[in-house]
Amino acid sequence: MQSSTLQLTEHSEEASSPVVLGVEASFIGRRWVWRAGAEDPALMRLGAALAQQLGIPEIVGRLLAMRQITPDQAPHFLEPKLRALMPDPSSLTDMDKAAERMAKAVQNREVIGIFGDYDVDGACASAILASFFEELGCTVHTHIPDRMTEGYGPNVAALDNLVAQGASMLICVDCGTASADILSQVTDKADVIVLDHHKSEDALPPILATVNPNRPDCSSGLHHICAAALAFLAAVATTRDLRRANWFTADQPPPDLMRQLDLVALATVCDVMPLHGLNRAFVTQGLKIMARRQRTGLNALMEIAGVTKAPDAFSCGFALGPRINAGGRIAEAALGLRLLRCPDSFEARQMAERLDAVNRRRQGVEADILDRAMQQAEAQKEAGHAVILLAGKDWHPGVVGIVAGRIKERFNRPALVGAEQEDGTIKGSGRSVPGLDLGTVIIAARQAGMLKTGGGHAMAAGFSLTADKLEDFHTFLDTRLAQAATLPEKVPLTVDAVVSISGATAELAQDMGALAPFGAGNPEPLLAIPRVTVIRADRIGRDGNTLRLLLKGENNGRLKALLFRAHENPLAAKLEDTTRPALHLAGYLRAESWNGRTDATFFIQDAAAA
Repeated sequence: MQSSTLQLTEHSEEASSPVVLGVEASFIGRRWVWRAGAEDPALMRLGAALAQQLGIPEIVGRLLAMRQITPDQAPHFLEPKLRALMPDPSSLTDMDKAAERMAKAVQNREVIGIFGDYDVDGACASAILASFFEELGCTVHTHIPDRMTEGYGPNVAALDNLVAQGASMLICVDCGTASADILSQVTDKADVIVLDHHKSEDALPPILATVNPNRPDCSSGLHHICAAALAFLAAVATTRDLRRANWFTADQPPPDLMRQLDLVALATVCDVMPLHGLNRAFVTQGLKIMARRQRTGLNALMEIAGVTKAPDAFSCGFALGPRINAGGRIAEAALGLRLLRCPDSFEARQMAERLDAVNRRRQGVEADILDRAMQQAEAQKEAGHAVILLAGKDWHPGVVGIVAGRIKERFNRPALVGAEQEDGTIKGSGRSVPGLDLGTVIIAARQAGMLKTGGGHAMAAGFSLTADKLEDFHTFLDTRLAQAATLPEKVPLTVDAVVSISGATAELAQDMGALAPFGAGNPEPLLAIPRVTVIRADRIGRDGNTLRLLLKGENNGRLKALLFRAHENPLAAKLEDTTRPALHLAGYLRAESWNGRTDATFFIQDAAAA
């Protein structure tokens, strides 16, 4: 493989002159490009100024500048505090009406029904509200719908059942905005409140309050918060109303709402909300709460998932979230919520073990579908479709969203995958790429009569339709998202900086860790290391699916590295090549502590011939 003409200037502690690295095509066919602004002299000067102003390393200052963080914003970015970033809940349309009614329910010790979605956000939002109301003396009944038998969103039977249990107020969380027809059938039986963040172009439900930052007439600016964050803000607003009414006493003190931030953090990460501003504060402070391991159910899940160190955004998104989601995908829909609310350590351990087993089963179900889906997706791409739309009769509806995500990642274009039911209805999920709003297109298709149901976000959406409408729906998607056909199949790898082996230290990793939490809207810095030789490669783990490496640089520096999913990753063969060719590597540098010692480990994402 030839070096490319793309020039990436190396940051090296001992280099007196720039070292140049270029990669036009890696072993998996990706170009390496600078992150926007990385070579902008003005941003470099801003980075240096930030470093001097804040007393941080210059490379961290440059990374801040590349993220468009101004000197005024930088202190809040590095140390986000809710005190500084917390909005007035009243800025959300209908929040005051919702809080007034919820405060009344507390004062009257009413029975409250909570209907939540079956994903992590829905479970966390439901757990926050249930805990809040129970702590204030109310009786709470919850319902999480079964994906297979009830589908997404409120249904009359479930709401009627909550009313039959005595609920005089119903709260729908992470759903309900697009359910006007359903909710209108229960408004004469109980007061109804919706706390949701999904887009909808339909008329709002005729209920007491619809709190949704994405409703057209909401000017709060809180478009990117999840339902758990909305639940937290509703609890804040309700507590404020109760304070104003002088309701709290020595025997009934105000609730400690900060304890709920662990769930806000978990939901924000798992619902892929952008990690800047308020969300950054929620996650940063919530992870601190989570690290105390005071929530019995979450602590049990962390133990089962092998989260032994302080939890971070990665462990939320890849260890905890998938296990909570697994119950809603292919097993007991309410199991995740029950775990989050469980006070008994023995019972919590049992539920965590069940969720772990269900998640392994989910992985097997997903693998059974994925190979066939990938082959069909390849055929559709070759046939010229801008959007990939697949459906299968024996596909499990609980994993089609995950499969859609994997196809989207493979082909870099919107992908929708459905499971055909016995009655001929296809229920599915879709995932999109940045810049293409799938949710809006799904809503438009529903309004055009092609879909029975449909809605979601820009990047993810759900839908259902009859099988005879599938071809028309595909044509509609291809037309509305036609620019997807011009996207490159391999997304360029965006590099933040280049370091040498000797410059890739634990100290540098810790310095860059000040930019965490990493995730949507705040990507972890991706580093390139030039001209590396692998001097040892070992397969580790129960199934040998992780490759552990020792790297050597040109100046004989050493660095530990890991490659995950080695069985399916074409990079593994190149890294295990016994001829030991010189390589350029790209990945994440992280500080790993063990037995009181902190070392740097490089997590490889790509490689190319040097």
